[in-house]
Amino acid sequence: MKTIIGLEVHVELDTDTKLFCSCTNKGKDPNDSCCEICLGMPGSKPVLNKKALNYALRICLALKCNIAKQVIFSRKTYFYPDMAKNYQITQYEIPVGSGGSITINNKEINLTRIHLEEDPAALIHQGSSTLIDYNRSGHPLIEIVTEPEIESPEEAREFLKKLITTLNYLGIFDEKNGIIKADANISMQGSERVEIKNITGFKEIERALNYEVLRQQEMIKQGQKIKRETRGWDSDKGITSFQRSKEQEEDYGYILDSDLVPIDLTEDYLKEIKKDIPELAHEKIQKYIKNYNIKKEDAEVIASEYLLADLFEKVAKKINPELAAKWLRRELMRVVSYNKLDLHDLEIDETHLIELLELIEKKQITEQVGQRIIEQLIEKPFSPKEYVKKQGIKVVSSDKELEEICKKAISENKKAVDDYKKGNEKSIQFIAGQVMRATKGQAEPHKVQEILKKLLK
Repeated sequence: MKTIIGLEVHVELDTDTKLFCSCTNKGKDPNDSCCEICLGMPGSKPVLNKKALNYALRICLALKCNIAKQVIFSRKTYFYPDMAKNYQITQYEIPVGSGGSITINNKEINLTRIHLEEDPAALIHQGSSTLIDYNRSGHPLIEIVTEPEIESPEEAREFLKKLITTLNYLGIFDEKNGIIKADANISMQGSERVEIKNITGFKEIERALNYEVLRQQEMIKQGQKIKRETRGWDSDKGITSFQRSKEQEEDYGYILDSDLVPIDLTEDYLKEIKKDIPELAHEKIQKYIKNYNIKKEDAEVIASEYLLADLFEKVAKKINPELAAKWLRRELMRVVSYNKLDLHDLEIDETHLIELLELIEKKQITEQVGQRIIEQLIEKPFSPKEYVKKQGIKVVSSDKELEEICKKAISENKKAVDDYKKGNEKSIQFIAGQVMRATKGQAEPHKVQEILKKLLK
C-alpha cells in the first residue's frame, strides 16, 4: 500500500517581538508579556512586525517560491480559549509565497504555500483544570505546506532536517529555543486522509507517522473504512486518538482583516531581502568539493550543520582543508555525540582547533594525543599549544632517540622477541606498545614499526 503524506510545518520566527504588537517573545512568567493587542481587546489595532515579514520573504526566496504582489491578512474564525479574540490572524486567500520546493535524496518535494500567521496561546492542563498562558499568543509563525508527495516517515524526517538546515543558514529560526511543530496529513492510496495535529519535535513527528501508517494499513487489511478525521498524538502512550471530524476550510469563515491594510511587495524591496540570503547548504557542498577538494560525503555532513560549516571555513583558511574536514566531521562530532551535546553548547572556537590541527599537521603531536586533547577542549576552552608545552608531550621525532627506546623495549621483552622470530607477527605489536608507553604516546606508530623491524632482523 502506497503511503501519501503531506506536512504543514509551523516554524516560530526568531524575532524580538510578536507579530502584531511590541510585546517581547521572551516572557518568563505566565502572562507577563501581553497587551491589549495580543489579548484581542476591543479597539486594539495590530501593526505588522516588519522583521517577521522580511524573514518570511527570506525563506520564500531561498526555496524559489513565487512571491505575492501584496501581503494580505485574513481572520480565521474559531472559538477556543487559546485565542482570546475568537479568531486567528493568518493568510488564506493569498500566501506570501507559493510553489517552491525542497530536494531530499535526489527527490523534489514541492511546496503548496508559505504564509505568515500568529501563534495561539499555550494551554497548560493540570488534572481537571486547564490554565492559559497568553505569552505565546501572537508569536510570529510561518506555515510551510507541502504537496502530498512524501511517501514514508523517513522521507518526512529528511524533509524536516533539510528545512531546519535552511532555516539555520538564513538565521530566522532559533534551533535551541524556537518551536517547530507539524500537522501531518496521511493516507493510504485510495483511502481518505487523516490529519494528526500539533506534533512537536522531529522524533515525535516520525513516531506519530510510523504509528498512523501501521494503524491505517491494519484497518484496510481488516476491511474497515478509514474516515476523514482529525487525531491527536499522545507521545507518552505512542498512539494517535480521535479528536473530531475533519473540518473543511470553509468551516472557519475566513474574512479579510480590515485592521491590516495590504502591503505592496515591490521589486526594490525584494532585492533588498535577497541581499541578506547567504550561501546555502547545497551551494556550500559544491564549493567544498570543487575549491577544497574534500570528499562528497564529508562536504555533505559539514554543510548540513550551519555551525559546523562556519567553523570548517574558518579553520580551512589556516589548515589543510582535507585535514580540517576529517577532524571536524569525525573527531569533533564523535566527541559531541559521545557527550550528548549540541554544537550550540560548545565554547570551542576556531583558534583552538587551528592550534590543535597545526600541531598534528606539523607532526608535533600524534593523532592519538590530538584525540585526547579535543576531548578535553569540549569540556573547557584552552590553548592546545600551551597545553602540549606544559605537559611536555611533543612527538619523539629524533630517529636516534627513538631507536634507543626501541632497543630498550627489545631487551626487556625477550619472550615477545622470540615469538616474533618464530613467525608470530603479532608479537611486534606488543613491543611497539611498550615503546608507545615509554614515549607517553608521543612516537609515530609507523616509525616505531619500521625501527623495530630493522632492529629485529
